[in-house]
Amino acid sequence: MFLFDLLTRYRWTRWAPLPLRLIVGLGFVEHGFTKLSKGPDAFTAILHAIGVPAPHLMAWLTILVELVGGFAVILGSLVPLVAVPMAAVLLVAVFTVHLPYGFSSIKLIAVTATGAQFGPPGYECDLLYLACLAALVMTGPGPLTVDELIATARHKADIEADALLTSNSST
Repeated sequence: MFLFDLLTRYRWTRWAPLPLRLIVGLGFVEHGFTKLSKGPDAFTAILHAIGVPAPHLMAWLTILVELVGGFAVILGSLVPLVAVPMAAVLLVAVFTVHLPYGFSSIKLIAVTATGAQFGPPGYECDLLYLACLAALVMTGPGPLTVDELIATARHKADIEADALLTSNSST
């Protein structure tokens, strides 16, 4: 057990958020792109049918949250900030669409000559996305992020400014 702890604790744990960022970000971008490519009016009609107020505005806001939020998560930029509207989109999906279908995301109805037939998905995947977003907010986005690049550049600028101030005060 000690050997496993040594190998994983310090070497690999900092990389744990990376696959979460990639799959959550990609999932959101894919959903946003699909809504956009099918035409926002198709998604607006769905929102209208389930009784969402201002469906045209909400369709565009949802697409924007999915695309911008997804790319921000992939890049590791402002994750705690973009996670809030992303979680809101997921919670609306749970309570307005998926809840009546139960927990399971895979509902095998039949297997026919044309392939497997599935029923409507439950809220399982929404909860997984919410859990991943919560993990990213609590642990940070990990390495290889835009936020890390900005922080490194700021730190370097602070060191250079301190050095400049120190050299000017000694002369």
